[in-house]
Amino acid sequence: MEQFQAIPKKWGNSIGITIPSDIIKQEHIKPQKKVIVLVIGDTRKKLENVFGSLKLKKKTQQVMNEIDAGYDI
Repeated sequence: MEQFQAIPKKWGNSIGITIPSDIIKQEHIKPQKKVIVLVIGDTRKKLENVFGSLKLKKKTQQVMNEIDAGYDI
């Protein structure tokens, strides 16, 4: 299994990526041979949207005090 980054480009009504030639040789990829592609988008934007979105009924300091209550500090 190999990993690489690619910039998708418009290809007719679809979007395509180019597989580097060294990976094609190493993995013995031929035309019409099935390959499995794992797509991982930019997760940073998803985390930015989630960060700070949790609404608690208690204030943060109160929650932290409750967590610390069971420990000898």
